[in-house]
Amino acid sequence: MSSTNKLEAVPTNIITGFLGAGKTTAILQLMENKPDNERWAVLVNEFGEIGIDGSLIEGKQSGGERVYVREVPGGCMCCVAGLPMQVALNQLLSEAKPDRLLIEPTGLGHPKEVLDTLTSEYYREALLLEKTITLVDARQLSDPRYTSHDTFNQQISMADVVIGNKTDLYGENEKQNLVDYVATRGKKKVKTYFTEGGNIPIAVLSGSTGVCHEDDSTCHHDHHDHHDHHDHHDHHDHHNSRPLVSDLPIPESGYLKAENSGEGYQSVGWRFTPEKIFSLAKIRTLLTTIQAERIKAVFITEEGIVGYNYTSDGLMEIELDECRESRVEFIFNQSDENLQERLLDCLADS
Repeated sequence: MSSTNKLEAVPTNIITGFLGAGKTTAILQLMENKPDNERWAVLVNEFGEIGIDGSLIEGKQSGGERVYVREVPGGCMCCVAGLPMQVALNQLLSEAKPDRLLIEPTGLGHPKEVLDTLTSEYYREALLLEKTITLVDARQLSDPRYTSHDTFNQQISMADVVIGNKTDLYGENEKQNLVDYVATRGKKKVKTYFTEGGNIPIAVLSGSTGVCHEDDSTCHHDHHDHHDHHDHHDHHDHHNSRPLVSDLPIPESGYLKAENSGEGYQSVGWRFTPEKIFSLAKIRTLLTTIQAERIKAVFITEEGIVGYNYTSDGLMEIELDECRESRVEFIFNQSDENLQERLLDCLADS
């Protein structure tokens, strides 16, 4: 940003959480409740290469609501906390000149890498880092796939506020299990709250984070208390120089496929030209029959624009006002080789 257009001390929150914890839903709720006179900006990172969250957020916002969104698809934040993230962040700040900035890392990303970027000397004057919020579904604590995952634990250990989301689905003792887990894994002064439907009071965002600059002699936070993240990305492409799939032109076939892998998961996604119109009934049937960890999508159908957000709790359908093109992303432990053919069969003219 030029000196003539300099921003100072923009309140900034990282909103993190593992797959299916409800980050995007929480951000949508915050957008609905933000002060009318404020301009907010959202920087979204996704594990998949296609980029869906930006379309879901933008598609629910009218131009008069003063919300600006930028995406950085294509992997965990350890990969994009370098140049791609900084370029997107600089463009977003310059365009939006926001009163508040929200950053949503992928559920498979390491928030420490994002914090390291935001607390660097380059952003030290432009951004005022406020509370880091981590959403957790307390039911996941009974599954060792989560509790043994370095990213899941790092998200809790870096949080200023832990939100136990989806409490309407909890069983007996699951609230207390989360309180106990945070007490052993979290910061000394971390706050734990409970909610459902991703409803986070805006007031929770305010207040300084417990993270400080590494050259601050008064800092008592351990900047080196996490495993080296390279140990957990053996199969992930860390080349930042390659173009983002979300920006590539779609070929004459009318669709473009992209895949990614890392952190024990793999993603596959597609972009379709806006001329390809889908059957709403066929899409609903397909998405309810696929076994995946996560599904996010926006589709242009013959009955309007529809967004989808799938977790283990079921498939949520959202009516959207607009989108540039149809996009869909699946995250699997093991993918479906026939998925492209099944998607093309969902076109309205097939």
